[in-house]
Amino acid sequence: QVQLVESGGGLVQTGGSLRLSCAASGRISSINVMGWYRQAPGKQRELVATMTSGGVTNYVNSVKGRFTISRDNAKNTVYLQMNNLTPEDAGVYYCNMAAFPTWSQNWGLGTQVTVSS
Repeated sequence: QVQLVESGGGLVQTGGSLRLSCAASGRISSINVMGWYRQAPGKQRELVATMTSGGVTNYVNSVKGRFTISRDNAKNTVYLQMNNLTPEDAGVYYCNMAAFPTWSQNWGLGTQVTVSS
């Protein structure tokens, strides 16, 4: 069993920055992928960024060059640095983990990101 708790969301103006954190606890496999998803009102949840336990990263095209995902494996924590935010980035951001051997999905409850124009 894995529990994920996000923090760091808030209200920023267009062009501002936020840093999200996600702390994992419980039975954490050393072979895993952690990432961030987001969901805006009326839209489907979309993948934003992922990072494997080996350090390989992936980003959705719309955030490349603006967002950076990182991990501190000793603290079982993943971060998302978000720069140059726009209203299109607004929504609830969810932390996710999938791990060996079942690769079942684990989700946090989300943290709200609001971007004013």
